[in-house]
Amino acid sequence: MKWILAAPMFWVWIFWGSVAVIAYTYFGYPGWLWLRGRWRRKDVMRGPYVPFVSIVMVVRNEERVLERKLENLLSLDYPAELTQLVVVSDGSTDSTEAILHSYASNPRVSVVLNQLSRGKASGLNDACELAQGEIVVFTDARQEVEPGALRLLLENFADPQVGCVSGELMLGDPEKGETREGLGVYWRVEKRIRELESASGSVVGATGAFYAIRRNLLMPLPPETILDDVYLPMQVVRQGFRVVFDSRVRVWDSDLGTAHEFARKVRTLSGNYQLLQLAPWLLTSANPIRFEFFSHKLLRLIVPFALAGTLVASIALRSPVYRVALALQTAFYGLSGLAVAQVKEGPLARMADAVLTFVVLNTAAVVAFVNFVSGRKAAWIR
Repeated sequence: MKWILAAPMFWVWIFWGSVAVIAYTYFGYPGWLWLRGRWRRKDVMRGPYVPFVSIVMVVRNEERVLERKLENLLSLDYPAELTQLVVVSDGSTDSTEAILHSYASNPRVSVVLNQLSRGKASGLNDACELAQGEIVVFTDARQEVEPGALRLLLENFADPQVGCVSGELMLGDPEKGETREGLGVYWRVEKRIRELESASGSVVGATGAFYAIRRNLLMPLPPETILDDVYLPMQVVRQGFRVVFDSRVRVWDSDLGTAHEFARKVRTLSGNYQLLQLAPWLLTSANPIRFEFFSHKLLRLIVPFALAGTLVASIALRSPVYRVALALQTAFYGLSGLAVAQVKEGPLARMADAVLTFVVLNTAAVVAFVNFVSGRKAAWIR
C-alpha cells in the first residue's frame, strides 16, 4: 500500500480522475443538457387551466411569518371558490396554533393541529389526505409567492404529459431584485440546470418552496423522508409523466445567510443519501431519468472528495503542471478568506463571496456523508 501511494502514476490518476469528476459535474453535464435541448427539445403545451386546487403546508413554530404567508396564499390571483388551503402544525410550541385557530373559521382553510412532532413528511401525508383538489400545491411558510404564480403554475398542467411542475425560488427581495452575492450565483447556476433538464425531459426534483403534483399521482411519503420535493417528483417520473420547471412561477426568500444555507444544504445532501435507502429503484432501469439523477444529485456528493483528491495529488506531484495547479487551488481557496474577512466592495469581493459559498456547500456535503456513515439523522428544519 505504501508503494502504491508513493508511485507518481497513482497520483496522476487521482489528479486527472478528480478533475474529470469536477469538470463533468459543473460543466460537462450542463453542456450535455444544452446539446440535448437543441437536438430533442420537448416544449410544454401550456394553456388556460383552472381546476380545483389544494395548497398544503406543514409548519412548526412559524409564528414570525405564518400570518403573512397565510394572507399571501389567500390573496393569490386565482378563484377563491376553487382554492383549498390545508395547514398542518407539527407539534408547534409557540403561537403558531393560535394563529391557525384564527383562520380555521375561513371555509377555504383546513387546519390540523398535531400535538406531537412527527416530522414534515408525516405532516404532508396528513395534509394530502384532506386535499380535495385535482392539483395539490406544496409550499413552505417563509417564502412569498407572487400573486400570479399559481395561475402560471397551473398552465403547465394543460399538457396531459405533465405530472409535476416546479416554480422558481428567487433569493432576495421582490422590490430590490435577486441578490448577486455568492449564494445568489449558486442558485442561478442551479436554476439554469433545472431549466435545461426541463427543456428536453424532466427535472430531477422540484423547488420545495412551491411545486405542484396531480393528486392522482401522489404517493404516501415514508415518515422519515427528508426530501419530499425529490421523492414525490421522482415517483411522478416513475409513473411515466414529466416533471417540468417554470421560471415564470416565482417565490421570494429574503432570509439569506451562509450559516442558514449551510444547515439547509447539510439536510438536503443528507436527504440525497437517504433517497438511496428509501428508493433504491432510483439507480435501476425503473427510473426513466437515472442518468440525470446520477449526474445532478449523486455526483454533487462526490465532488468534495474529488476536490480533496486534486489538492493532495497536486502536493504529491512535482512536475511544473501540478505546481501550477497547486498554486491555482491555493489562490482559489484563499479567495474565500476575503469573504470571511467581510471585504464587501469590488469585483474581487464578489468573486470571493462566490468562492466562499462553493467551499461552504462542499463542506456541507462532507458533513452529510459523515451523518450518513454514522447513522445520524437530519431533522427537518424551518
